[in-house]
Amino acid sequence: MSNLYERVTQTADFLKSKITKSYNHGIILGSGLGNLTTQINVHFEISYKDIPNFPVSTVEGHKGSLIFGELGGKNIIAMGGRFHYYEGYSMEEVVFPIRVMKFLGVQNLLVSNASGGMNKDFEVGDLMIITDHIYLQPDHPLRGRNDERFGPRFPNMNDAYNPEFIIKAKNIAAQNNILVHTGVYVGVQGPTFETPAEYKCFSVMGGDAVGMSTTPEVVVARHMNMEVFAISVISDMGYPPEKADRVSHAFVLEKAAAAEPKMTKIIIELLKEI
Repeated sequence: MSNLYERVTQTADFLKSKITKSYNHGIILGSGLGNLTTQINVHFEISYKDIPNFPVSTVEGHKGSLIFGELGGKNIIAMGGRFHYYEGYSMEEVVFPIRVMKFLGVQNLLVSNASGGMNKDFEVGDLMIITDHIYLQPDHPLRGRNDERFGPRFPNMNDAYNPEFIIKAKNIAAQNNILVHTGVYVGVQGPTFETPAEYKCFSVMGGDAVGMSTTPEVVVARHMNMEVFAISVISDMGYPPEKADRVSHAFVLEKAAAAEPKMTKIIIELLKEI
């Protein structure tokens, strides 16, 4: 089945046949952040490999299942692991689950990731609420013929990250004595971690954190008129040079997991308010 709309519809119909409730909120869990799933009152869980047309996550730290349940008093669909362009998937495959979520009724998408910090005021373990992004992936999820059934040819990205959600999340953090920053996320392909020159370049461009995900998913969510909130765990520092870590994937997973309880608190409380 080659037509994207037909494949999304087929997958959504398959999942609808497995569930009995409506789900208006979606969550994407990044590297080392999968323990949020332990807070979910699970209604139904299915492995990606058992879902028609779904890719299968290959990255350590990503569970690889779609979870339907309740969190923060709201019915949610959670991706326990996401897909990345660097894994060899097409960009269409990377964002396929977001389109399926929309067809299942999701209106609000909450995204998390682990990213490298490039702001001198950041420390490893800090949280950054994303207010904007710089798209540097080598392919774009909306490239090619546009299907108006998904969204417009030229979606406006001025408000990619919902301002009201950002304000609510900052207030939640303040009420719970959680330090949060706001900043610009730079989305790159990977899978190599950035060189010192690249970190410096992205910082000069206006970036505060850099990672290998998120931007394609946000673009497609906005294409389909979903509201987005995104938050990064600063799992390592790449810039300025005096703060730079000798980063590895194990390092990222360790630091992301340590910061996860703070992120989890913000997401759960935010769900209660939206």
